[in-house]
Amino acid sequence: MPKSTLLRPGGPGLDRAPLLGSLAELLHAWLPRQRWFAGKGRTITELTVLSATELHPGCLHLLVRAGHGTPGGHGPGANQPDDCYQLLLGVRDVLPPRLAGALIGRADEGPLAGLMVYDALQDPEAAGLLLERLRHPGTAGPLRFERDARVPVPGGLRPRLLDAEQSNTSVVYGDSFILKVFRRIQPGVNPDLEVPEALARQGCTRVTAPVAWFRTSRPGPATLGVLQPYLRGAADGWALAVDSLGSERDFSAEAFQLGRATAEVHLSLASAFPLETPSRRHNRRLAEAMTERLHATARAVPALLPYVPGLRSAYDALALLDTARPAQRVHGDLHLGQVLRAGRRWYVIDFEGEPARPLAERRRSQSPARDVAGMLRSFDYAARSGRPWRPEWAQQCREAYCAGYAAEARWDPRQEPEVLRAYETDRAVYEVLYEARHRPGWLPVPMAALTRLAETRLNPPRQ
Repeated sequence: MPKSTLLRPGGPGLDRAPLLGSLAELLHAWLPRQRWFAGKGRTITELTVLSATELHPGCLHLLVRAGHGTPGGHGPGANQPDDCYQLLLGVRDVLPPRLAGALIGRADEGPLAGLMVYDALQDPEAAGLLLERLRHPGTAGPLRFERDARVPVPGGLRPRLLDAEQSNTSVVYGDSFILKVFRRIQPGVNPDLEVPEALARQGCTRVTAPVAWFRTSRPGPATLGVLQPYLRGAADGWALAVDSLGSERDFSAEAFQLGRATAEVHLSLASAFPLETPSRRHNRRLAEAMTERLHATARAVPALLPYVPGLRSAYDALALLDTARPAQRVHGDLHLGQVLRAGRRWYVIDFEGEPARPLAERRRSQSPARDVAGMLRSFDYAARSGRPWRPEWAQQCREAYCAGYAAEARWDPRQEPEVLRAYETDRAVYEVLYEARHRPGWLPVPMAALTRLAETRLNPPRQ
């Protein structure tokens, strides 16, 4: 398609208002069906194109805001937060059969009238051109492409889209590099760029350092995607754990080494970023935030209501603590799907944190117990993934993981049971809301954990 049919005369970007006329109806139907759409269960009441750039002829880069409240900001639902999404859209007169699965629809009006619109990241040609943008730094409208010139990135690498369940979209290039394209965009530096960069500077070998990345300046500064080396032949922790269960093989040795790897990352993070000394006031604010999330989740998932009093006791115990481990930067969403084993070595990936939480919160210093609790919950998930449930397998993994962590960090998370229980409860509450919205069939897993955690009683902390 000629650029002159899309570009605003005299401007670096696209004319957004007419473009929305072409896309609004299509996106209203397509967005809610995407795995990475954050507004599950909420109606899109309005769409706004915040930024539009033609990356190359027939490929559009868009940032689109989806509003979920009442148009005009009044009435029920007016306070529902809006979400900003990154889209790469292809437009063609005729869509070839190989791209049938990428189809969004045919535009009926506006500048794209009569053209087929599709998800360009599923098009190998478009994905290859995106890599070329990263190989040759520069700008395109508000977009800026940057790279580490010390790492060679060859051209002509064949792209393939990963089909695993993710809150973003990942493209592997020639089994050499992997590009994560963030779908839900929030202003600021994404931790998945910031943290691996800092860890690499510390010499931490448990992560792969960013090779290239791209950002936007409109409507505000934000990270859009990160290219990193791809660990060819690596297996993710979830697949390894489930295979262990299926073959009735002990996983304790792997869990121990994974604990050591987690501690290595935490020690490097403690050196790379400032530490914060917690106090009773800090613990009380943290407990209040956890309690607020608990009540909000119980309103959204009524099955949780009977357990609220027992779960609150975990947060009450945290609030009474005078001290705890220093707060630091952490992974923020650590589980078996966020670690890879290549050969005999564990690597930690995906430092974005929980995408549903605000970026400022994900970049905040927190207790390393948060990551430990996330992995403990993941062992429980794996143990319940098949039949019969294997609670003894999960418990063995939990103990081995904490022992491995303690061997490297010289600190055992089990020595602070109030903190660990509070974070494990908070994680399971998050899981309940996530599963209720995205995977209802998995909801019994976190609900079973919360039943146990609600009944747990610890000795009160010393005053």
